Amino acid sequence: MLSQTDLQKLRDLPIEGVAERLGLHVSRHTCLCPFHDDHHASLSFSTRRNTFRCWACGAHGDTIDLVMRHTGKTFPDACRWLADDACVSIVEAYPHPLPIGGEPEPEPKPFDAARYERFFEHPQLSLTACHFLFDERRIDPRVVSWCRLNSFGDWLQIPYYDRDGHLIGLQQRYLGHDASQPRFRFPAGSACRIYNLPVLTLLKPREPLYITEGCSDCWAMLSAGHKAIAIPSATLLKPHDIQQLLTLHSELSTPFHMYPDRDAPGERLFLQLRQLLPTLEHHQLPPTCKDYGDYHRLAAG
Repeated sequence: MLSQTDLQKLRDLPIEGVAERLGLHVSRHTCLCPFHDDHHASLSFSTRRNTFRCWACGAHGDTIDLVMRHTGKTFPDACRWLADDACVSIVEAYPHPLPIGGEPEPEPKPFDAARYERFFEHPQLSLTACHFLFDERRIDPRVVSWCRLNSFGDWLQIPYYDRDGHLIGLQQRYLGHDASQPRFRFPAGSACRIYNLPVLTLLKPREPLYITEGCSDCWAMLSAGHKAIAIPSATLLKPHDIQQLLTLHSELSTPFHMYPDRDAPGERLFLQLRQLLPTLEHHQLPPTCKDYGDYHRLAAG
């Protein structure tokens, strides 16, 4: 089972973005209902309540309900799908039955950095990881070294460090072809809110900082010679995360830039981040590129 905090994270994901990732075409907060033979866009979305409702067949609910109904997944599997797709870190707890008057379930364990640090002291990449990073993504080997990327079988190991270089989280990305495997995994307690924080210590006064939506776009931006971080979700940022960025702007006059993904969720993330960082500047990708990684691959030839 998931904690109420983790369930709320999933229910707070923008529902129109979830619908589009499920393959639905959303236009003006409506789309054809996939739950009956619809020809008049009967399914509507409330961005204020973050819910959906079909005015023809009566289907309704939140983000988890939408995934369950559309994919046929169980509640736990729908939650895992949402977490994997949106790179949301969740912790699944399996409490043992307690006798009447027993103690409440303990809090999830914090991230065990000591357990994982040794894997990134001398990182190595499998052939699968090399193909993904260098052939498919055209990532500069110096960026891979800076980010200390490692691999284990078909899993790419992506460490998250705080500004001082302390390991605070780990994202594992599946590169294989087994459809039963999740796309992402996060060890318990991982703090995966802002990626590549150590780059902040290298910024010079008035030097631009680029904000990307995911790690792979961050690697592409770094490969292009820009200093960059990745923020996959504005709703998961903590006050401390926001303050780090605001302090940069205050002390170094750091300008923030972003190439949002060419889709509704990308633009929505930009708008959410600009509410936190009012100076964030929008850059438009070419029509043929869905994200900055595409743009970088084209530029790299």
